[in-house]
Formats: sequence, structure tokens, C-alpha cells
Amino acid sequence: MTYLKAIILGIVQGLTEFLPVSSSGHLSVAQFIMGNTGEDVMLLNVLLHLGTLLAVFICFGGQILELCREAVRFIVDIVRGRYRLAYIKEDYKELEPNRKMLLFFVVSCVPLLFLILPVGGGDRVMDVLSVFSTDDNIVVEGVCFILTGLLLIYGARRSERIKRKRRMDFLSAFFVGCAQMLAAAFPGISRSGATISVGLADGVSADYMINYTFILGIPAIVAANISELKSVSFTGSSLTGGHIAVGILTAAAVGVGAIVLLKWLMKKKLFRYFGYYCIAVGAFCFGTNAISALMMRFGV
Repeated sequence: MTYLKAIILGIVQGLTEFLPVSSSGHLSVAQFIMGNTGEDVMLLNVLLHLGTLLAVFICFGGQILELCREAVRFIVDIVRGRYRLAYIKEDYKELEPNRKMLLFFVVSCVPLLFLILPVGGGDRVMDVLSVFSTDDNIVVEGVCFILTGLLLIYGARRSERIKRKRRMDFLSAFFVGCAQMLAAAFPGISRSGATISVGLADGVSADYMINYTFILGIPAIVAANISELKSVSFTGSSLTGGHIAVGILTAAAVGVGAIVLLKWLMKKKLFRYFGYYCIAVGAFCFGTNAISALMMRFGV
């Protein structure tokens, strides 16, 4: 491992985690093209998510702190019996915005539970689906990139047609959660792209969806990387504290820039162009996979 490689990986992680182009999909494609990138690279890729989490806290730290305070008040209200489902249903419109967002987060996280359902043999649904990230082709990645691209274009266009933006509700939060679940299951489906697009298509404002998407991603990113850390080993690794620090700081700095860039592109109504890019990457996946298959067939 070199410092230059750590910087490059940090740049790629920072960009693809926040721009709606799928970091997991790009990683799968890179590994397919370059072959096995080694245990050190896999380990650093997991640790680089600390950098992207740092970027989220830098950009949304104030709102995250307010949500944490509201969560404490929410728990106190529940313990004291001041907060029941009937109250949520009857006085929903009177709830504070931060409390509404907390409730939406809970609803959006419910679909993720599907991924941890047991399927027998000690495996879970997510264990079965993980084969798509480790197989010897990038066909699934190609399909997912194209689906992501179509969703981005549809969400952007529908949002532009809706003149009056509506507020998020529980049904919107559930659909956003379903989009996040699919992104967690399949490489090539962008988590940020899918969740933002679903919200935009439902008429929610772009500013709200950007904040909601990246804060919602905190528990999902943490849970995913705890799971990934179990499959990599620190034993015999050539990674040093310097490599890890450089990579994490690079990912954080680039991540902050990517969030700022995404907000600017949303205001300029250029979000759909990420969709065209993802479709092009999907086509590239199919072409590359076909060429690789021909080369193997003829022993090239």
C-alpha cells in the first residue's frame, strides 16, 4: 500500500458515496477490471467509510445534534406516557419538524429488516444477495447501473413538473426506505440516488431530500461496515496508521465537496445527468463483460 493509492481510494470513496453513482457498483467494476485488488485495499475501503461519515457530520452536524436532542426528548415523552400511536395519528400535523423527521427515519429503516431475515443454514437474505458483489462477472452491476440511471432521470423530470412541493409523510418515508434496502442489497444501485429520486418523484423538495438522505444513511453505513469488517483481516496487513489517516481525511474532504456539488447541481436542475452517466456505465459493464467472456473462451 502506498500513500498515493490511499489518496486515490479516498477520492473515489468520497465522490461515489455522495454523488448518486453507487460506490459499491464502482468498486465491483474496478475489481473486475483490475482483478483481485488485495486484502489491504479491501480493508482500507471499509475504513474509508469513516471519512464519508465524517463528511456527513461536517455538513449536517447542527441538524444531527438537534435530532439527537429531540430523540432524547422523544424517549422521555414515551417513558412518561405522553406519546402514543393515537397521538401521532391525531396530532401529526402539529409535530415539530425534527420529531417528524425522527419518525420518518424509523419508518425508512423498517425495510432494511428484510435483509436480515434468516433463509436457512445460518444465512440471511443479505448473505445470499452478497454473491452479486463477489461473482466473476459484472452483469448484475450493469443492470443495476441502468436501473439507477433510469430512476435518476425519472425522479428529476417528475420533480420539475411538480410546481408545488409537498411535505414528506410516512408513506414517502417507507418508499425511501425500500429504495435504500435495494441499494444495500445490489451493487450498482446508488443509495443516495435511489432515495433522493424516490422522494423527488413523490414531490418532496430537493433540499429536504438531500438532508434526509445523508442523515438517514448514517446507521445504514455503520451497520454495513461492521458487517464488512467481519470478512476482512488485519493480520499481515501492510496498512499503517498513516495510510489509514490519509485515506480517511481525503475521503472526508472530497465527500464534503461532493455534497456541496450535489446541492449546486440540484439547484441548477442538472441532477438527471447523473442518470445518463449511470446508463453509460451500465452499457460499459455489459460490453466489458462480453469482451472478457470472449477472451476466456478463446484462451486470450
